[in-house]
Amino acid sequence: MEEIEAKFLNIDKVSFEEKLVSLGAKKIADYNYRRRNYDFPDGRLNDIDAWVRLRDEGDKITFTYKQRTGVTDDALRDGSMKEIETTIGDFDIGDQLLQAIGLRERIYKENKRTRYTLDGVEIDIDTWPLIPPYVEIEGKSWEAVQSVAEKVGFDWKDHVRGTNKLIYQQYDIDETSYSILTFDRQVKK
Repeated sequence: MEEIEAKFLNIDKVSFEEKLVSLGAKKIADYNYRRRNYDFPDGRLNDIDAWVRLRDEGDKITFTYKQRTGVTDDALRDGSMKEIETTIGDFDIGDQLLQAIGLRERIYKENKRTRYTLDGVEIDIDTWPLIPPYVEIEGKSWEAVQSVAEKVGFDWKDHVRGTNKLIYQQYDIDETSYSILTFDRQVKK
């Protein structure tokens, strides 16, 4: 499955939420996410721009394989992202299972997310350690994502398409140099 989402950087969370409410967006929830990203000890997933992610979303635990499948020359836009995802019952058991089959944790990260919907499209305001908040707009088609992006006031030419690693790079931060990246702790490898 291709992930269809666009990100917009450096937003003011309070004024953006006010704009969403004025447009009739429905607030879904505030989330505190925690995640672990994995690879094999030899780095073979990293070699193909892939990783396995275990994420606690508060109301569910997701287990995901992600792979960048279209790398472009544009530093702000990946071509596409392959994503295979399912839910599991327990974050810690999921970690034990992945490590038992030979995967190793590359990084533990936390972030905060506020989710809205507008015109059938999800709008997430993401807050991460060390960088300003940004918006992620995800939908069933690129046309729907672009339409909502423009409706909330973004210029489509400013969208970013890519991983969180790419976002950190825009702030001269190499997230892969961390083993822990949370609001309380940032531990370099």
